[in-house]
Amino acid sequence: MYTDSHCHLNFPELMSQLGSIQQAMVAAQVTRAMVICTTMEKFDEVHQLAMANDNMWATVGVHPDNEGVREPSLQDLLDGAARPKVVAIGETGLDYYQMDERKGGRTVADMEWQRERFRTHIRAARQTGLPLVIHTRQASDDTIAILKEEGEVGEAGSAGGVFHCFTESQQVARAALDLGFYISFSGILTFKTAADLREVAKFVPDDRLLIETDSPYLAPVPYRGKLNNPSYVPFVAKLLGELRGCSSEAIGDLTTQNFLKLFLKTSI
Repeated sequence: MYTDSHCHLNFPELMSQLGSIQQAMVAAQVTRAMVICTTMEKFDEVHQLAMANDNMWATVGVHPDNEGVREPSLQDLLDGAARPKVVAIGETGLDYYQMDERKGGRTVADMEWQRERFRTHIRAARQTGLPLVIHTRQASDDTIAILKEEGEVGEAGSAGGVFHCFTESQQVARAALDLGFYISFSGILTFKTAADLREVAKFVPDDRLLIETDSPYLAPVPYRGKLNNPSYVPFVAKLLGELRGCSSEAIGDLTTQNFLKLFLKTSI
Protein backbone atom coordinates (compact mmCIF):
# COMPACT_ATOMS: atom_id res chain seq x y z
CA MET A 1 0.00 0.00 0.00
CA TYR A 2 1.05 3.57 -0.69
CA THR A 3 0.08 6.99 0.65
CA ASP A 4 0.33 10.25 -1.27
CA SER A 5 1.07 12.70 1.53
CA HIS A 6 0.67 15.83 -0.63
CA CYS A 7 -1.57 16.39 -3.65
CA HIS A 8 -3.95 19.01 -5.03
CA LEU A 9 -6.93 16.98 -6.17
CA ASN A 10 -9.19 20.03 -5.99
CA PHE A 11 -7.31 21.70 -8.85
CA PRO A 12 -9.58 21.76 -11.93
CA GLU A 13 -7.37 19.58 -14.13
CA LEU A 14 -7.58 16.77 -11.55
CA MET A 15 -11.14 17.31 -10.32
CA SER A 16 -12.38 16.86 -13.88
CA GLN A 17 -10.83 13.38 -13.90
CA LEU A 18 -11.47 12.43 -10.28
CA GLY A 19 -13.34 9.21 -11.01
CA SER A 20 -10.64 7.80 -13.28
CA ILE A 21 -7.92 8.96 -10.88
CA GLN A 22 -9.58 7.12 -8.01
CA GLN A 23 -9.75 3.97 -10.13
CA ALA A 24 -6.05 4.36 -10.99
CA MET A 25 -5.23 4.78 -7.31
CA VAL A 26 -6.96 1.51 -6.49
CA ALA A 27 -5.07 -0.28 -9.27
CA ALA A 28 -1.76 1.16 -8.03
CA GLN A 29 -2.54 0.30 -4.38
CA VAL A 30 -2.49 3.96 -3.36
CA THR A 31 -4.81 3.70 -0.40
CA ARG A 32 -4.61 7.21 1.10
CA ALA A 33 -4.10 10.81 0.01
CA MET A 34 -3.74 14.18 1.68
CA VAL A 35 -5.45 17.02 -0.20
CA ILE A 36 -3.53 20.24 0.41
CA CYS A 37 -5.12 23.68 0.78
CA THR A 38 -3.36 26.63 -0.90
CA THR A 39 -5.93 29.44 -0.47
CA MET A 40 -8.72 30.13 1.98
CA GLU A 41 -11.03 30.70 -0.99
CA LYS A 42 -10.61 27.02 -1.94
CA PHE A 43 -10.59 25.55 1.56
CA ASP A 44 -14.21 24.43 1.37
CA GLU A 45 -13.44 22.47 -1.83
CA VAL A 46 -10.47 20.78 -0.22
CA HIS A 47 -12.44 19.94 2.89
CA GLN A 48 -15.40 18.59 0.90
CA LEU A 49 -13.09 16.21 -0.95
CA ALA A 50 -11.82 14.83 2.34
CA MET A 51 -15.31 14.48 3.76
CA ALA A 52 -16.58 12.71 0.64
CA ASN A 53 -13.77 10.12 0.57
CA ASP A 54 -12.86 7.82 3.44
CA ASN A 55 -9.24 7.62 2.25
CA MET A 56 -8.58 11.37 1.99
CA TRP A 57 -7.70 14.06 4.52
CA ALA A 58 -7.32 17.83 4.28
CA THR A 59 -5.15 20.71 5.43
CA VAL A 60 -5.94 24.39 5.94
CA GLY A 61 -3.58 27.15 4.88
CA VAL A 62 -2.35 29.58 2.24
CA HIS A 63 0.65 28.83 0.03
CA PRO A 64 3.50 31.28 0.64
CA ASP A 65 3.67 32.30 -3.02
CA ASN A 66 -0.02 33.21 -3.40
CA GLU A 67 -0.68 36.94 -3.60
CA GLY A 68 -3.96 38.71 -4.21
CA VAL A 69 -5.82 36.13 -2.12
CA ARG A 70 -7.54 36.33 1.24
CA GLU A 71 -4.92 36.67 3.92
CA PRO A 72 -5.56 34.10 6.66
CA SER A 73 -5.96 35.34 10.20
CA LEU A 74 -5.00 33.14 13.11
CA GLN A 75 -8.71 32.64 13.81
CA ASP A 76 -9.35 31.59 10.19
CA LEU A 77 -6.79 28.83 10.56
CA LEU A 78 -8.04 27.78 13.98
CA ASP A 79 -11.62 27.58 12.68
CA GLY A 80 -10.52 25.51 9.67
CA ALA A 81 -8.45 23.21 11.85
CA ALA A 82 -11.50 22.48 14.01
CA ARG A 83 -13.33 20.82 11.12
CA PRO A 84 -13.34 17.02 10.90
CA LYS A 85 -10.62 15.39 8.79
CA VAL A 86 -8.45 18.53 8.79
CA VAL A 87 -5.18 17.10 10.07
CA ALA A 88 -2.49 19.70 9.30
CA ILE A 89 -1.77 23.41 8.88
CA GLY A 90 -0.45 24.52 5.51
CA GLU A 91 0.83 24.49 2.90
CA THR A 92 2.92 27.26 4.40
CA GLY A 93 6.51 28.47 4.48
CA LEU A 94 8.67 30.73 2.33
CA ASP A 95 9.37 30.91 -1.40
CA TYR A 96 12.11 33.23 -2.66
CA TYR A 97 12.67 31.36 -5.97
CA GLN A 98 13.56 33.71 -8.82
CA MET A 99 12.29 36.46 -6.57
CA ASP A 100 13.75 39.35 -8.54
CA GLU A 101 12.47 38.13 -11.91
CA ARG A 102 8.99 37.16 -10.78
CA LYS A 103 8.29 39.90 -8.28
CA GLY A 104 9.39 43.09 -9.99
CA GLY A 105 12.85 43.29 -8.47
CA ARG A 106 11.76 43.05 -4.84
CA THR A 107 14.36 42.15 -2.25
CA VAL A 108 14.24 39.66 0.61
CA ALA A 109 13.38 42.57 2.88
CA ASP A 110 10.30 43.22 0.75
CA MET A 111 9.05 39.68 1.43
CA GLU A 112 8.13 40.36 5.04
CA TRP A 113 4.49 39.62 4.18
CA GLN A 114 5.50 36.02 3.48
CA ARG A 115 7.34 35.74 6.76
CA GLU A 116 4.40 37.14 8.73
CA ARG A 117 2.00 34.75 6.98
CA PHE A 118 4.33 31.88 7.89
CA ARG A 119 4.39 32.95 11.55
CA THR A 120 0.58 33.00 11.63
CA HIS A 121 0.49 29.40 10.38
CA ILE A 122 3.08 28.28 12.92
CA ARG A 123 1.09 29.86 15.74
CA ALA A 124 -2.07 28.10 14.55
CA ALA A 125 -0.23 24.78 14.48
CA ARG A 126 1.11 25.25 17.97
CA GLN A 127 -2.33 26.20 19.34
CA THR A 128 -4.10 23.27 17.69
CA GLY A 129 -1.34 20.68 18.02
CA LEU A 130 -1.62 19.92 14.30
CA PRO A 131 1.56 19.42 12.25
CA LEU A 132 2.79 21.92 9.68
CA VAL A 133 3.17 21.25 5.96
CA ILE A 134 6.23 23.31 5.04
CA HIS A 135 7.07 24.64 1.58
CA THR A 136 10.54 26.19 1.33
CA ARG A 137 12.29 27.20 -1.85
CA GLN A 138 15.47 29.29 -2.00
CA ALA A 139 14.60 30.37 1.56
CA SER A 140 15.81 27.59 3.84
CA ASP A 141 17.83 29.80 6.22
CA ASP A 142 14.84 32.04 6.94
CA THR A 143 12.48 29.06 7.12
CA ILE A 144 14.57 27.33 9.78
CA ALA A 145 15.19 30.57 11.66
CA ILE A 146 11.50 31.49 11.87
CA LEU A 147 10.53 28.01 13.02
CA LYS A 148 13.05 28.31 15.84
CA GLU A 149 11.95 31.85 16.73
CA GLU A 150 8.35 30.63 17.02
CA GLY A 151 9.36 27.79 19.35
CA GLU A 152 9.52 24.90 16.88
CA VAL A 153 12.63 23.29 18.26
CA GLY A 154 11.54 19.66 18.49
CA GLU A 155 10.64 19.75 22.16
CA ALA A 156 7.35 19.15 23.98
CA GLY A 157 4.74 21.59 22.71
CA SER A 158 6.23 21.76 19.22
CA ALA A 159 3.81 21.14 16.35
CA GLY A 160 6.38 19.53 14.06
CA GLY A 161 5.34 18.48 10.59
CA VAL A 162 6.92 17.83 7.22
CA PHE A 163 9.17 19.63 4.76
CA HIS A 164 7.27 18.66 1.62
CA CYS A 165 8.65 18.17 -1.91
CA PHE A 166 12.16 18.42 -0.50
CA THR A 167 14.79 19.81 -2.89
CA GLU A 168 17.30 21.33 -0.48
CA SER A 169 20.73 20.19 0.71
CA GLN A 170 21.63 17.54 3.26
CA GLN A 171 22.52 20.36 5.64
CA VAL A 172 18.97 21.71 5.43
CA ALA A 173 17.57 18.20 5.84
CA ARG A 174 19.66 17.75 8.97
CA ALA A 175 18.38 21.06 10.37
CA ALA A 176 14.76 20.07 9.67
CA LEU A 177 15.26 16.66 11.25
CA ASP A 178 16.86 18.27 14.30
CA LEU A 179 13.67 20.32 14.73
CA GLY A 180 11.61 17.13 14.70
CA PHE A 181 10.29 17.39 11.14
CA TYR A 182 9.74 14.69 8.54
CA ILE A 183 11.09 14.93 4.98
CA SER A 184 8.90 14.16 1.95
CA PHE A 185 10.18 13.36 -1.54
CA SER A 186 8.30 13.82 -4.80
CA GLY A 187 8.76 12.77 -8.41
CA ILE A 188 11.70 15.17 -8.64
CA LEU A 189 13.71 12.37 -7.07
CA THR A 190 13.39 10.38 -10.32
CA PHE A 191 14.75 13.18 -12.56
CA LYS A 192 18.21 12.71 -14.09
CA THR A 193 19.27 16.09 -12.71
CA ALA A 194 18.49 15.10 -9.09
CA ALA A 195 21.67 13.19 -8.21
CA ASP A 196 22.38 15.39 -5.17
CA LEU A 197 18.81 15.01 -3.95
CA ARG A 198 19.08 11.24 -4.19
CA GLU A 199 22.04 11.41 -1.80
CA VAL A 200 19.85 13.35 0.63
CA ALA A 201 17.14 10.69 0.26
CA LYS A 202 19.61 8.04 1.40
CA PHE A 203 20.43 10.13 4.46
CA VAL A 204 16.90 10.63 5.87
CA PRO A 205 16.14 8.00 8.54
CA ASP A 206 13.33 5.50 8.00
CA ASP A 207 11.09 6.95 10.68
CA ARG A 208 11.10 10.47 9.15
CA LEU A 209 10.43 9.59 5.52
CA LEU A 210 7.33 10.44 3.47
CA ILE A 211 6.46 10.31 -0.23
CA GLU A 212 4.16 12.47 -2.34
CA THR A 213 3.21 13.50 -5.85
CA ASP A 214 2.51 17.23 -5.38
CA SER A 215 0.14 16.53 -8.27
CA PRO A 216 -0.84 17.89 -10.72
CA TYR A 217 2.83 18.94 -10.87
CA LEU A 218 6.16 17.08 -11.05
CA ALA A 219 5.10 13.76 -12.54
CA PRO A 220 7.84 11.17 -11.96
CA VAL A 221 9.74 9.35 -14.68
CA PRO A 222 8.34 7.71 -16.86
CA TYR A 223 5.53 10.29 -16.90
CA ARG A 224 7.67 13.42 -16.56
CA GLY A 225 6.07 16.36 -18.34
CA LYS A 226 2.60 14.89 -18.13
CA LEU A 227 -0.24 15.58 -15.72
CA ASN A 228 0.60 14.04 -12.36
CA ASN A 229 -1.85 12.31 -10.02
CA PRO A 230 -1.71 10.25 -6.79
CA SER A 231 -1.59 6.90 -8.63
CA TYR A 232 2.00 7.76 -9.64
CA VAL A 233 3.38 7.91 -6.09
CA PRO A 234 4.64 4.27 -6.30
CA PHE A 235 7.25 5.46 -8.81
CA VAL A 236 8.72 7.67 -6.08
CA ALA A 237 8.68 4.68 -3.72
CA LYS A 238 10.40 2.52 -6.33
CA LEU A 239 13.28 4.95 -6.70
CA LEU A 240 13.60 5.31 -2.93
CA GLY A 241 13.67 1.54 -2.60
CA GLU A 242 16.51 1.31 -5.11
CA LEU A 243 18.46 3.92 -3.16
CA ARG A 244 17.86 2.27 0.20
CA GLY A 245 18.14 -1.37 -0.83
CA CYS A 246 14.56 -2.48 -0.39
CA SER A 247 11.38 -2.94 -2.41
CA SER A 248 8.97 -0.22 -3.42
CA GLU A 249 6.34 -2.07 -1.38
CA ALA A 250 8.51 -1.80 1.72
CA ILE A 251 8.85 1.95 1.17
CA GLY A 252 5.10 2.18 0.65
CA ASP A 253 4.39 0.43 3.94
CA LEU A 254 7.03 2.42 5.82
CA THR A 255 5.88 5.83 4.55
CA THR A 256 2.23 4.93 5.15
CA GLN A 257 3.03 4.14 8.78
CA ASN A 258 4.90 7.44 9.06
CA PHE A 259 1.94 9.30 7.54
CA LEU A 260 -0.45 7.72 10.02
CA LYS A 261 1.82 8.51 12.94
CA LEU A 262 2.40 12.15 11.98
CA PHE A 263 -1.04 13.20 10.77
CA LEU A 264 -3.52 10.76 12.31
CA LYS A 265 -1.65 9.85 15.51
CA THR A 266 -2.29 6.17 14.86
CA SER A 267 -0.80 3.08 13.21
CA ILE A 268 -1.88 -0.14 11.52
